Amino acid sequence: MEMAMRVTLMAVVALAVGTPAAAQVSYGPVFEDFGPVADVPDTDFAIPEGASFHVAFDVSRAAEEGKLNRGFESAARLINMHARAGVPPMENRAAVVVHGPAVLDLLTDAAWVARDRGEANPSGAMVRAMIDQGVRFIVCGQSAAGPGVAKAELIPGVEIALSAMTAHALLQQQGYTVNPF
Repeated sequence: MEMAMRVTLMAVVALAVGTPAAAQVSYGPVFEDFGPVADVPDTDFAIPEGASFHVAFDVSRAAEEGKLNRGFESAARLINMHARAGVPPMENRAAVVVHGPAVLDLLTDAAWVARDRGEANPSGAMVRAMIDQGVRFIVCGQSAAGPGVAKAELIPGVEIALSAMTAHALLQQQGYTVNPF
């Protein structure tokens, strides 16, 4: 009982002190329909002039049914937020290394339908738009082999590597850092 009172008291104090206003989340400037970001006007950790970002994202979790793959969308967020902060879009290089169940989120619409997953891949248009902006999608060949995903079933522009481990090692040698989120 005493613990419940402490939790309630802490909640009342937090409300009395106030909480910061909710950040306005919006899209763009590169991807207008996905990759939401919030503007942060009072940053103390400045982005140096001429900075560039080469970031690899590791995505193994499949999208929730009917939704965009959130791991893929993280790469779009990286590009949108840094473009808003003044970093030219082509200085924001992203590579999405995909393995496990998330591989199926890179199927063409025809392959999606053929595998009885629905009418169209919900992440398909997003992936195509990201590829058009230079985002690399690299599939783990080991993960693709499990469910029998052939290169022809993948959205055009998606690359296949021997493995996700191989892709990450090579990307790191090319100056990419792995995003932990």
